Amino acid sequence: MSDRLADQFFDAAIGLLQRVRDEEGAAIEAAGALLADTVAAGGRLFAFGAGHSSLAAQDVVYRAGGLALMNLLAVPGVVGVDVMPATLGSALERVDGLAAAVLDSSPLRAGDALVIVSLSGRNALPVEMAMNARALGVRVIGVTSVAYATETKSRHSSGTFLKDHCDLVLDSKIAVGDAELTLDSVPAPFAPASTVVTAALLQAVVATAAGALADRGIEPPLLRSGNVDGGHEWNGRILEQYRDRIFYRS
Repeated sequence: MSDRLADQFFDAAIGLLQRVRDEEGAAIEAAGALLADTVAAGGRLFAFGAGHSSLAAQDVVYRAGGLALMNLLAVPGVVGVDVMPATLGSALERVDGLAAAVLDSSPLRAGDALVIVSLSGRNALPVEMAMNARALGVRVIGVTSVAYATETKSRHSSGTFLKDHCDLVLDSKIAVGDAELTLDSVPAPFAPASTVVTAALLQAVVATAAGALADRGIEPPLLRSGNVDGGHEWNGRILEQYRDRIFYRS
């Protein structure tokens, strides 16, 4: 039974990745171009996600093979599941006004780009984060499951979802509930695939951005692994060159 379930999960995840590749290709290209435009114009890059959505956002920050300019926009008690109790993080996502307070104290400014990851896109925090960031002149890329907008109700007072306040939307194709498997003997669905799919989706965007910069004759500010010879020296050069656009060092 366990082997068959493992195969089923891999098949489900692979199927979702294929859908994203085939159906979101144009949006991925556009998102990569937006990041490249931002880098070329001297802007900074930020990523945000709450709860488990933060995992994909963190995956593109200070990452070997990734863009050194991608910074994590952190919200205390929300980015990750290390807050105690863990349920507090979920509650904070629903607090009106929190996004505005975070942005007011963040380095985000007009001309920057912000990637917001929210599987459901229905809570107040990601919705207001997108609304307020765009009001500041920040370009916003939303990564979400568009299905939630038709199958659930928004928890924001406007009745809108993250997807309604973005310059670009990347649809992860994840079904409402984020569980790929069921069994008659198990009362709840299980085996979520959103992290696998969303992380791959964002890495595809970063890869596209790197290629777009290279096509323009601009060396992409990429980091190398510190576990290969010369990696630390390479990274030191990149971090120094772009120190005014990197915020995870201070």
